[in-house]
Amino acid sequence: MTVTDSTPAPNFIRNIIAEDLKTNKYGGRVHTRFPPEPNGYLHIGHAKSICLNFGLAAENKGLCNVRFDDTDPSKEEIEYVESIKSDVRWLGFDWEDRLFFASDYFEQLYQYVIQLIQAGKAYVDSLSADEIREYRGTLIESGRESPYRNRSIEENLDLFGRMRAGEFEGGAQVLRAKIDMASPNLLMRDPTLYRIKKVPHYRTGNKWCIYPMYDFTHCLSDSIEGITHSICTLEFENNRPLYDWVLDELKVYHPQQIEFARLNLTYTVLSKRKLVELVEHGYVSGWNDPRMPTISGLRRRGYTPESIRNFCERIGVAKRDSIVGMALLEYSVREDLNKRAPRVMGVLRPLRVIIDNYPEGQVEELEALNNPEDPGMGTRKVPFSRVLYIEQEDFQEDPPKKFFRLAPGREVRLRYAYFIKCEKVVNDEKTGEVVELHCTYDPETRGGDSPDGRKVKATLHWVSAAHALEAEVRLYDHLFLKANPSDVKDDDDFKNHLNPNSLETLTFCRVEPSLKCAAPGSRYQFERLGYFCVESVDSSDEALVFNRTVTLRDQWAKILKTQAKKR
Repeated sequence: MTVTDSTPAPNFIRNIIAEDLKTNKYGGRVHTRFPPEPNGYLHIGHAKSICLNFGLAAENKGLCNVRFDDTDPSKEEIEYVESIKSDVRWLGFDWEDRLFFASDYFEQLYQYVIQLIQAGKAYVDSLSADEIREYRGTLIESGRESPYRNRSIEENLDLFGRMRAGEFEGGAQVLRAKIDMASPNLLMRDPTLYRIKKVPHYRTGNKWCIYPMYDFTHCLSDSIEGITHSICTLEFENNRPLYDWVLDELKVYHPQQIEFARLNLTYTVLSKRKLVELVEHGYVSGWNDPRMPTISGLRRRGYTPESIRNFCERIGVAKRDSIVGMALLEYSVREDLNKRAPRVMGVLRPLRVIIDNYPEGQVEELEALNNPEDPGMGTRKVPFSRVLYIEQEDFQEDPPKKFFRLAPGREVRLRYAYFIKCEKVVNDEKTGEVVELHCTYDPETRGGDSPDGRKVKATLHWVSAAHALEAEVRLYDHLFLKANPSDVKDDDDFKNHLNPNSLETLTFCRVEPSLKCAAPGSRYQFERLGYFCVESVDSSDEALVFNRTVTLRDQWAKILKTQAKKR
């Protein structure tokens, strides 16, 4: 996939909808839906679906519902419902008054299945789950009919009513569609429509002990809500015949199911089952851990909703599965934050610098740009004094040939300030580690330029030691070492590829005093270091904590530049 800012993202569903509008297929309507299951938090793959469904509706002056497909009470919680609603709103979308739950339709679904039983199209099966699996057959062998398949309509109605009344234990009976045990599509070999689960539902309590299966619920929920284009991911392509069969047999309004390729992203996993495993076994701190690909994790890390929407538009919508590089997601957030994030100075690993010829007790207020990309953001004052902190990595006592930053006898520029020259190095007596530098400054170079025209090869960021704020900074890397951690051998475990260095916590950082009142979630560019946001959970007035959103390195920009040269 080649992506540039000038290349429209491919989206075959747009073409389908355009043709449907042209032929007046649904009376000129476009009505989509985003149908999450409330059994976990949303991730970046769901963001693609959210943007697609809401975006297509908006483009065509249509509507988009949010519907919770909550048919499995053993895994669903109100916490997940609220988190999903919060994530959809944060991404910038509004369902207005169209918030629905499949559980609202349980009685209607029950009546629909009664119709199927009365039409001889569904039956109660008393085979065990293992027996049903055995009878189903294989890809090269037809299935066998259940010995209970030809029960009378009256017996099926009676048994199904008793299932609802709670007379049977879980697994004792299921309700199956009567379709074709010789179908080449295994899903059409009398699929289960209802099963017994004596588990309280987070919305309906103990009212029900039988619950409809997803495939039966989903198509009828679409029908009830008047959906025109039921957009789902590619793994549901085999389910489409069942979607169509249920609606056709019941002779109800029939939306069109369209499948697209789900998002796969390098250096992470987007399987909800695997994400649950990471959370429940403590490999991450929770669903909103900034290393997680969840929307709440990305938000906590400092991603903006605009950057995620732009990313989803860039990757397009295709019919074939592929894997998208994490570099493109990082490019999208860099591009957005470059425009909006104020610039500040912070030092992650401080090295003390004393300017010997700078007057003791003197403090200057130097003017610094808040964002060179947006002059309207103005300037701020940063204090400059005799004792500063610079980054440890910006000094080397015995520098290699291409190291242009500070070294003994070498002069560099301090951002917005002066030229300084290293005159003396103080080392720890025991370890030999550099602990302090003594420098001189040229007072004629205020603002960072020399009136005599002499040049320096490096500009360093810094903070005034007397004025800097203490801060903790959390540096995040990829959660996995393997580019595609889901692609593992049968005897391997995806967790074996977790990155042990995905989080590095620095506790002795220093940042400029303008950040004293920085609000949780606010985003900044630390000059020369990357984009950071104020930690929304652990930061407080007493403890300032920053998460690194993304570095300033931009692999995707290099890729685009190379592609542009080739063209």
